[in-house]
Amino acid sequence: MEPYVIILLCLAAFFAGFVDAIVGGGGLIQTPVAMILLPNLAVASVIGSLKVPSFSGTALAARQYLKNVEINWKLLSVMAAVAFVSAFLGSNLLTLVHNDFMKPLLLIVLSVIAVYTFIKKDFGAHQIKAYSSKKQLLFAVVMSVFIGFYDGFIGPGTGSFLVLGFVTLLGFDFLHASANAKMVNLATNFGSIFLFVLKGKIIWTIAVPMSVCNACGGWLGAKLAIKKGNQFIRVFFLIVVIGTLIRFGYDVFGF
Repeated sequence: MEPYVIILLCLAAFFAGFVDAIVGGGGLIQTPVAMILLPNLAVASVIGSLKVPSFSGTALAARQYLKNVEINWKLLSVMAAVAFVSAFLGSNLLTLVHNDFMKPLLLIVLSVIAVYTFIKKDFGAHQIKAYSSKKQLLFAVVMSVFIGFYDGFIGPGTGSFLVLGFVTLLGFDFLHASANAKMVNLATNFGSIFLFVLKGKIIWTIAVPMSVCNACGGWLGAKLAIKKGNQFIRVFFLIVVIGTLIRFGYDVFGF
């Protein structure tokens, strides 16, 4: 493999880690870059290899959040277990079928999210305490099943969907949502990695250097998010959602 390909992949991994640490969606950067630079590789091998840097960046970002943000370990333990299994199953399906049919649906969902986030200025500005423990657990499990499966099957934008779920379904503010989302995202990445290792799909000569760069970006992004707080994360979230819309819009409509 040409050295410039590795360099470009590592640059993409760094920026992906940075964005992902703040509000998720880092896969929207490194996944299309990898697809363009590695056109001769099977899609499952590309996605499988990218899960390793995603895990490393998320892990380092999570470490930063753990030192500064309160984590609901009881709730997260359940979510992580469910998300791990769901991601494993999603990744297994990826090795068997094509996933383009999901993109039109995601385009509609993201359009609604972008409009709602822009109009509702206090969205994610504070925590909502109006949920019972049982209702919160139910929402958490449902969210983990669907988003975990999505991460294993398609992937890009998972962190943003997790943040959205924590804010809208579980009543977290953006800072706590970002912190807790990182822990669940670790489980989904690990579930996918476990499957891809079993299938022999990971190309380690690509995965290892990208992991170092993604971790550096994740460390920097997490520190910035913690320092700047909710309003900064909200704006960044909106930017990433709009970027996701453009990305899926191109895939669906070819513009």
